[in-house]
Amino acid sequence: MPRTIALQHPLDDTGLPHRQTSAQPTPPPAPAVADVARYHHPHFVRAEPGRSEGGVLYYFAPFTGREPEPEVPLAVYKDKAVTWEQSRELSNQYEAARIMWSKARLRLEAAPLLRRAAPLWEAWTSAQAELRRVFGEFWSTADGQWRAQLLRLTDAEHAARKAAGAWDRLAEQLAKLADAQVRVAGEYDELELRDVAREIGLDAKDWWIEHISEYEPVLYSRHDTPVVGDLNRVIEEQRERLREVASLAGDRADRALA
Repeated sequence: MPRTIALQHPLDDTGLPHRQTSAQPTPPPAPAVADVARYHHPHFVRAEPGRSEGGVLYYFAPFTGREPEPEVPLAVYKDKAVTWEQSRELSNQYEAARIMWSKARLRLEAAPLLRRAAPLWEAWTSAQAELRRVFGEFWSTADGQWRAQLLRLTDAEHAARKAAGAWDRLAEQLAKLADAQVRVAGEYDELELRDVAREIGLDAKDWWIEHISEYEPVLYSRHDTPVVGDLNRVIEEQRERLREVASLAGDRADRALA
């Protein structure tokens, strides 16, 4: 009578015991990747590859310049689901946003000053031209009229100094705004004041506006602002010429010009 024998191991097709393979361990679940859309700047529209290798073009809704300076949200650095790559991309996005914002802010703040600057520059150039004209008249002034001409010259000097000072004070304000924009965006993405002026219909290519450092006082030293300093140099050169002539002529006027 046949008997059934229980096998401790199953047989394969050859009749030999079949070795069971151990079950493969289940791989751990992939870490969750954060959806960083909630961290985008509110003005962010999209990003796409740039023309250069690895470059990215960022598109934003227009900035007004009244918004707070764009900064990567602190929550990004606390979110453990945000990868290093995502964090870097967000950092680049906000850097681009800061550049756009800095230009908008410069346009906003500089425009009214640039409009005020136009008549001040015209006043300065007119006063400068008048000073040169009055000085030039000494070549045709009779000896008996020199003192009267000196009076006209000092009047022209006072008017020129007033106009130069008014210009430099406003130019300093514009220089501060320009410096603030570069500090945010960097020199490569500088927006020049002459370009802002052109956008509002002004020609500022000849305006004398130096770097902000040229307007800052120097410790323990006299420091003239750019246009005022140049004017003082011109006035001193003119007076030195008049002193020379007066001295050669034996005229006491050279003392008054000292």
